[in-house]
Amino acid sequence: MKYSSSGAQSAGRGVISVVIVLLLILFMWVLAPYTVVPNGHRGVLMTFGKATDTPLSEGIHFKWPLGQSTYLMPVQVERSETRSEAASRDLQRVTTTVVLNYHVEPSRSVDVYRKLGAFENIEPRIIDPAIQEAMKAVTAKFTAEQLVTQRPMVSDEIRDAIVDRLDRHGLVLDEFSITDFRFSQSFDAAIEAKTVAEQQKLKAERDLERIRVEAEQRVAQAKAEADSTKLAAEAQATALKMQKETITPELIELRRVEAQLRAIEKWDGRLPNVNGGAMPFLNVSGSEAGKR
Repeated sequence: MKYSSSGAQSAGRGVISVVIVLLLILFMWVLAPYTVVPNGHRGVLMTFGKATDTPLSEGIHFKWPLGQSTYLMPVQVERSETRSEAASRDLQRVTTTVVLNYHVEPSRSVDVYRKLGAFENIEPRIIDPAIQEAMKAVTAKFTAEQLVTQRPMVSDEIRDAIVDRLDRHGLVLDEFSITDFRFSQSFDAAIEAKTVAEQQKLKAERDLERIRVEAEQRVAQAKAEADSTKLAAEAQATALKMQKETITPELIELRRVEAQLRAIEKWDGRLPNVNGGAMPFLNVSGSEAGKR
């Protein structure tokens, strides 16, 4: 009997332990006296609806089961794309698409929640108006042509204006880019016509320069040929003059004798056949005639 009573007591304590464990599990499940902040978030702990000053970092945190709640504020980089329309200084309509990456400053996540509420309110309340305001303010400083030719400067000014506006609300700008920059069709047509005219002007200038160079080349060539002809004529005249000055009676006689010697060297020793008529006259010197 004693053994049976002891076993019953042990079984009763076991049941009580199970019940207690189940009640603890139910308590932890229903009342949830803790909160878990995942990566890329900060926890905004609220006590009876009032946000505490210090955000909760990533990890597990305990809270009052009934009096406290937690809002998870994303602090990782988010992407936003906004389309804006503005007017340039010369009253040309400009349509721009701006893409930026931003995130909530983790240390100011509580302040962001107090001002804006849920994270979903940030883009319509802050991002889009900031881009619209910056685009209108900066675009009005430049003409339409300057917006194209000075695009880096325009982009920097828009970025600075957006950074200043976001910083006031606890947001950090990570990346900024203008993905589309469009004007009216009439302005695009005017730009295209101007570009074509400039290209034609450059082509005409290049053609004129080519013609000028070719003309200079022809003039230089003609001058060189004239100078060459003049030099050749002067050389020939000089040679004739020198030759004339060097011709003497002795030189003439020497050349005559040389011509006769060449004729004798070429003679094969046979007299030409003559049918009738006189014998050809042979010019012999007086000494040879005396010997005969």
